[in-house]
Order: sequence, then structure tokens, then C-alpha cells
Amino acid sequence: MPKSLGIVIEPWALSLSLGHCALGIDMIHVMKKASIFTAAVMLLACSSAPAQQASVAPNDVAARVGDRAITLRELDEKWRSNDPTQHAEATQMLYDGRRAALETIIADMLLAEGAKGKGLSPDAYAGSESGKPVKPVTDPDVVSFYQANLNQMQGRPLEAMTPAINRFLSDQQRTSAREALISELRKAGPAVRVALEAPRQNIEVDAADPSLGTASAPVTLIEFSDFQCPFCQRVEPTLKRLRATYGDKMRVVWKDFPLTQIHPQAFKAGEAAHCAGDQGKYWDYHDRLFANQQLLQPADLKKHASDLGLDAAAFGACLDGSKYGERVRDGVSQGSQLGVNSTPTIYINGRKLSGAQPYEAFTAVIDEELSKAR
Repeated sequence: MPKSLGIVIEPWALSLSLGHCALGIDMIHVMKKASIFTAAVMLLACSSAPAQQASVAPNDVAARVGDRAITLRELDEKWRSNDPTQHAEATQMLYDGRRAALETIIADMLLAEGAKGKGLSPDAYAGSESGKPVKPVTDPDVVSFYQANLNQMQGRPLEAMTPAINRFLSDQQRTSAREALISELRKAGPAVRVALEAPRQNIEVDAADPSLGTASAPVTLIEFSDFQCPFCQRVEPTLKRLRATYGDKMRVVWKDFPLTQIHPQAFKAGEAAHCAGDQGKYWDYHDRLFANQQLLQPADLKKHASDLGLDAAAFGACLDGSKYGERVRDGVSQGSQLGVNSTPTIYINGRKLSGAQPYEAFTAVIDEELSKAR
């Protein structure tokens, strides 16, 4: 359930928590989410046997028709084939739930150990230690947040939203302080080795896919994105920061996934970027599109090319002839088969991250992958 600023979940808080562009939230989508939740529960039931039974393996029999055995592996493959989106989301939901529970148990153990040394209860210890760096939320903090999220405020004035924003920012500070405390305890305490395997997708990278970094990098980050999506724009500085941090340890690959129902200019913008790539300027053009999301009409796309010093005639012929229309459609097709239904959707060595998540969410996964590589 998305976190709201108050007791009621406001639509603007919902969009903030999702952090991605999708085709909208309606009753059908809510019902589908409910069915995914049910599927995840069923998947959990299938993958965890009662104490007196052995764990269920993929080749275990789910049913027999005469002498023909139907295995769980077959069910999973058929489910993935029939509804890749639901299968991917249910599998990810199951992992996310287990991982959240694992992190909570580890945190409780670390807090209990730290509290013992101070002669306090775990709750008292956590409250005293994580409360030290928390500062009161100021009026400028509230104003800055309000202005940065103006589109989600639905026309409500700053005065009406101030109490809710104040509570949200205060909760955010306390959560961040607690996470920092857990991180410090984790570094100082016994080694934590996570054996729980995350679901992974095998994603084919074509030689023609725009990329930064070498194919031999231990971490490959594949981004399904949309040039007209504001959340895709929001995640770009994070991706650049990651490239600066990890250098040649990370490769970044772009996959087109324009949501044309809500972003009608995104498809042509995707084509235009590949046209710029013909002249060695894919990533320069990519950055320019994200910096000018309100200027994505065909005339704008040609002006961007001219401003970057590209051969205008060659670029125009490429764009007008839809030279790369099929390549953009290939990205949409590939993403759909993986269950992608919103942007940005990012895979780190096949592990899925949805939405414009914070830098720390990416580094946590990348550091785990580098640790495994070592």
C-alpha cells in the first residue's frame, strides 16, 4: 500500500510513491493488482512446503493426466508465456516481501545487540540513537517540497498542504536516520551474507542497442525508458551519478519503451535519438531530449539535431523515413515480453527496479552484484 502523508491516501501521494509513468490507475488495474497478490500468495504456497514435507522443487509434479506428469516448472513456463506481466510482478512481489522481512529480522538482531551494550531496550536504543541526527522540518523545507511536487498537489494551496508535507518530511528524516543507524551497526557487527536469490530476467542485448561501458563489465544496467516520461527524466541524474561512481564496473544499456497512449511524442523521439546515433551523437541527443521534454514535435527534433551540429539533411531523411521505427517497436516488444508496463523500468544484472528510485536503492543492488562477482 502506497504511503500517504496523512491518514487518507491522497492521489498526489500515490503518484509520488509509485515514481513511474504508467497508463493510469483504474478499477481494472486495481483488480489486476489484487489477482497478482493472490498469485504471489499461491506462488508462496507452492514454493514453501509444510514443516513435515520437503521443499517443492521446480520438477515436482503438480498434476497427472493418465501417465503424463505436469510439473511446476511447466506451470511456471506456461504462466510466463500466457501473462508475462502478471508472472513477473507476482514473482517480484514474493521476493520483495521476503527480502523486506529478512531486512527487518536482521535489523532487529543488530538493534538488540547494540541495545545490550547500552543497557537499553531495543526500542529505546533505536529511538535515542536514530533521533540524534533528526532536525526539525523548516518552512523553507516545506516550500521546496511543495514547489518540486506542484503537479501532484492538484491545485491545493501551500497552506492547506503544509501539515501533511511536514509530517511526511519528518517521517522521512526519522526513517533515514534509522536506516543510517542500521547501516552502521551492520558494518560494525558480524558479517551478513544474504543467500536469498532475487528473481532475474535474461535480457538480450543487441549490438545496436545504445550503451555506455564495456560488455565485460561485471554489472549491466538495462533501462527501458521513454523520452517524454517525467520520471524517466528524474532518474537520469541518478544514473549519471552511478556511472561516475562505478566507472568501468558498470555498463548502461538503453531500450526504447515509449508509452504512446500517454506520451504521443515519445515514439518519434526514440527514432530521432537513433538517427542522431548514426552521426555518433546518440547520448548527446538523449540528454538534450530529457532537458527539453516539452519540445518533442518533429520540428523540435530536427532543431535539436541542428543545434548539436548534426548534418540536418541526413538527420531529416532518417527521421522522416522512420528508419528506426522498427527498432523502437522491438524495444516495446521485448519489454512487454518481460512484463514491463511502466517507465522507467531498470534491470541490474536481470534484477528489476521500477520507477525513479533513490540512488541508494541502486547502489544496494549494484554492490550486492559486485560482491557476488568477486
